[in-house]
Amino acid sequence: MNATPGRHLAGALLLCRAEPAAVRPPARLLREQLFLTAAGPDWTVLVPEGKPWLDDAEPVERVVTGWATALAVATAGRPVLALWWDADRAGFTLASGFRRTVGYTWLADGTPVGEEEAVHTFAARLALAPVLDVQALEPLTKPDPDADAHARLVGLVAVLARTGLALPEGLAPGESADRLRAAARDQGAELLERPGLRDAVRAEIEAVEGGRLGPCPYGPVARLVGVVQLAAGVMLLARGIGRRSGGWTTAGVLLVAHGALGLVQDRLGDRLGKAP
Repeated sequence: MNATPGRHLAGALLLCRAEPAAVRPPARLLREQLFLTAAGPDWTVLVPEGKPWLDDAEPVERVVTGWATALAVATAGRPVLALWWDADRAGFTLASGFRRTVGYTWLADGTPVGEEEAVHTFAARLALAPVLDVQALEPLTKPDPDADAHARLVGLVAVLARTGLALPEGLAPGESADRLRAAARDQGAELLERPGLRDAVRAEIEAVEGGRLGPCPYGPVARLVGVVQLAAGVMLLARGIGRRSGGWTTAGVLLVAHGALGLVQDRLGDRLGKAP
């Protein structure tokens, strides 16, 4: 990876362990321009436009961690892996439901600066093979003068290929945001434009109705899920505002909307269920 200073070298890929139909509605709620396409069986890749970390000078890692957290919750806990890089570092962040995110970082020259235990947690949450896959991941945490940060991310993707991940041609970790968007267009990826408020609400309804609980869920379980999402959203909003982080703020807004709508649907469903 070229380590020349400059924020224009920053980029990211969001890998969701879910089919595109399940990822599309919550992804639209991020209100960012994204390219969406399948990346093998049960995997979807999202290519961000990149402006949040270019215009707001917010680290790419912080932005995509917020997005991954929101998407993981909004897709009923399906894992979302954010691969990110800039001129100085590269790494990954894995979000899975309401669990604490797990991540790892390398310096541009490939020097590991994360904790080895994080890689084991990463493997467990993705249900990777406890012996073969973990053994393949462990070298990524060891010094290697021939492997820079780009090579580390490529190695990570190679291990995930055993789960069916197959990134389309040109969507490679380490590329600039411009090149990633161009490659996504060449591969016919679907462009998710920034929706207006009305479209965002419609997308939120689709996300809830298309979730694992089925259309218009209601009852104690759905009510509990709504309350937890609402509480988590408020916490993320507070964190985002306090840190002036667009990524965490967006995640908070998404979860607040998701939880509030779930509670509204629960109330409506409960009333309809009691109607004579």
